[in-house]
Amino acid sequence: MNALRIYKEKTLSFVERNAQTAKAEYWLAITSFSEASFFILPPDVMLVAMLMYGAEKWARYASLATLFSVFGGLFGYFIGVAFFDVFGDLIIRTYGLQDQFIHVSELYQKNAFVAVFVSAFTPIPYKIFTITAGVFNVSLLVFILASFLGRGLRFFLISFIMKLLGKRFLDVFTRYFNTITLFVVIGVILILIF
Repeated sequence: MNALRIYKEKTLSFVERNAQTAKAEYWLAITSFSEASFFILPPDVMLVAMLMYGAEKWARYASLATLFSVFGGLFGYFIGVAFFDVFGDLIIRTYGLQDQFIHVSELYQKNAFVAVFVSAFTPIPYKIFTITAGVFNVSLLVFILASFLGRGLRFFLISFIMKLLGKRFLDVFTRYFNTITLFVVIGVILILIF
């Protein structure tokens, strides 16, 4: 528990130091890319912090986060295809995601598009889905489309609401993010089914 507290403190310190600097967009791109394939810092934290003072750039920031997150997802896919035995297994063991790995393979067999979309949109670790998509040879086109839709919807929704509500949204976002994403995912799945 102490390690988690230290991680959260370091994360917030990093975001506070870098969200309003000239390199903020660079850090947003890096966190978006890395979280999608091998790192743990969610880009949402950097995105929201940047929007606190630059809400007029909401579409630019959301686009940047989406694009680099999908690139990172493709890197995770590549790890799964070419280097799973070397890197992928290490990443999964490092974050204790072995059980999720098995479960994800079952989800891909049922509906790969929905599995990737849900992982791209929700707080579910997207990296586990990007790596396993490569391991299980999910169609690259399906993977890219689902990733762009899920990540784009997530980052544009956060950015637009942040533009409208600012700090008020931040309070709701931190408290109810999982619940909000659950309802949106159910809605999208229902639209895809019907």
